[in-house]
Amino acid sequence: MIKLRERRSLDQHPCFHGKASASWGRVHLPVAPDCNIQCNYCNRLYACVNESRPGVTRSVLKPAEALTALNRLLQQRADIAVVGIAGPGDPLCDLDRTLETLRAVHAIHPELLICVSTNGLNLPGHIDELVAAGVTHVTVTVNAVDPHIGQQIYSSVTEKHQTYQGLEAANILLGRQEEAVAGLKQRGLMVKINTVVLPGINTGHIPAIAAKVAAWGADTMNCIPLIPVHDTPFAELETPTEAEMVYIRKSISGHIPQIYHCRRCRADAVGLLCDNDTVGVLAL
Repeated sequence: MIKLRERRSLDQHPCFHGKASASWGRVHLPVAPDCNIQCNYCNRLYACVNESRPGVTRSVLKPAEALTALNRLLQQRADIAVVGIAGPGDPLCDLDRTLETLRAVHAIHPELLICVSTNGLNLPGHIDELVAAGVTHVTVTVNAVDPHIGQQIYSSVTEKHQTYQGLEAANILLGRQEEAVAGLKQRGLMVKINTVVLPGINTGHIPAIAAKVAAWGADTMNCIPLIPVHDTPFAELETPTEAEMVYIRKSISGHIPQIYHCRRCRADAVGLLCDNDTVGVLAL
């Protein structure tokens, strides 16, 4: 009789649980290069070995290459609890590549937790497919719950081959995000909200975001200080100070539990959160 492998406990996800991050690792499979929104702080890089931030990767992998890399990784270390897809674009924009990868991972490694990080725009209509593919955790990036603020953050939103801008774009995205989080919680998934703290743009709005996403049912919130990126509209904004981040997290912790240990990982990160390894070399 073949002994079934027991799935990792939900609280072994190192990005969702600070205690788990000391002993459990993750691997991000960079199979999703495209994105359906353009944020004013984001510049995706697909052949980058120098920067350490979301949206960058050494290379974009095909689903089969990603599975090869994962298999090699699991032969080398036993501390990987989670397989995630976090870009370098949006996993739900590259839905076919994402689902092909996740289904293969879940079929071969059913013991692993599976995570997706998304802006939420294309999420509402595909939650059942993600659940069937083994997804247990989803991160949704919500940078504003007031469209007037959102239109300052997003230069465009593309849905069903039509591109929107300004207030209309922000309204569409916000509506999809609310629908997505509610749908995820109805199906019993763990939901984390990522919010990029943008000085002079949404800093005073963070408490409203926290209150709103808590009302949607989100489990936890991760406030991420802006990393100013060259060749973006927000390149000249300053990153929030550590004192400012401490104040923001403390001021909203009554609304929703806060994440304090985020490392702002690359789209191809592998290992413990404190590691600097990338998965691309494993696919060679």
